[in-house]
Order: sequence, then structure tokens, then C-alpha cells
Amino acid sequence: MNFNYPNGKRYIPTVVDTERTITKKKNGSYSNRGMTLEEDLNETNEYYRSRKVAVIHKKPTPVQIVQVDYPNRSAAVIKEAYFKLASTTDYNGVYKGKYIDFEAKETQNPTSFPLKNFHQHQIQHMEEVLIQGGICFVILRFTRYEQVFLLEAKHLLTFWERMTNGGRKSITKEEIEEKGYLIPLGFQPRIDYIKIIDRLNN
Repeated sequence: MNFNYPNGKRYIPTVVDTERTITKKKNGSYSNRGMTLEEDLNETNEYYRSRKVAVIHKKPTPVQIVQVDYPNRSAAVIKEAYFKLASTTDYNGVYKGKYIDFEAKETQNPTSFPLKNFHQHQIQHMEEVLIQGGICFVILRFTRYEQVFLLEAKHLLTFWERMTNGGRKSITKEEIEEKGYLIPLGFQPRIDYIKIIDRLNN
């Protein structure tokens, strides 16, 4: 099935997405915990919600279907679709009366996090959230090390500005370790980012 952005450009999955799909097909299912960042975060958010800690949800991506095949009466196959709007960030919700908004990304690069993983409209959205006093950050996973970091949006914006001014096009792992917070992987919740938020707001 083909997906297209609102401007008509074809959506091409990232290398990480493609490899993840291949791995899933080989194994039949995600048997190992922490196979994907999204699954871990969804599980964490459900843990928070069920225990009335916070209400955080993954934002649905609005899609417009433009071509459907009907090989038989009981089945329909979507052949082509478009993302209706440019997405902002992955997750949002509320914690202790404060609005929370964050993006989640992962990379197989062992030494840095490429800024091309973010888009200008996402950066602008984060800036707008910070202006309104919301809690905004990114969760970054280095898949080779199974390390997950929380990096406040204000730092991401600084690195983005450095890139737009002709500087490096990535954030080094050392910079993330210095400016961000390592989130130890646990059982329940899997990625306890609320603990980091409590530290930032104390």
C-alpha cells in the first residue's frame, strides 16, 4: 500500500522502520520486551492511565483513503492513501494539571542522533507548546545500546538552530548524555519518563 504526504510526496519508511518490519515478520511476533519504542511507550502510558498517574495518548494520524480494491465481497484492500495533515508530535496529554507534549524517535547510529529525524513543523509546534507553558520534550532511543533518554525541547531547539546556522546536522551522544536524562528501562512502567518530569519541575 502506498502512503503519500499532503503535498503528494510518497511516504518512504525509514531504515529503522523497514528493519523493524522485517524482524517482526521473521519472528512472527514481538517476543522480546522493548522491541519498539512506540510499543514500550504505549505500554507505559497505559500503566500511568490505569493507575491514575497521568493521561497520555498517542495522537492518531489522520489518513485519507483514495484507492481501494475489492478482490471479493468480504475483503477490501487499501491501495493508496494520503496523510491529511502534517503530523506534529507523537504523544500528548495531562499530568498534575500540566499539558504534556512529546515526540519519540529511535536511531541505530551509535554516536549521534540525526536531526533529519525531525521536521520543521514539529520544531515549530514544540516552540508553540513551550510559549504556552506546556511540558515539551523528546524521548530518544539508541537501539544499539538499548538506552533511552529524555531531552527537553528547549535543548532540541538549540541544536536545531545550530544546524540551521550551518552547524552539524546531528546531536552527538555525548551532548544528549550531558543535556538529557537517561531513563532506566524497567518492568512496570517500562519507560518511566514521569520520574524525570518530576525532577525537572522540583
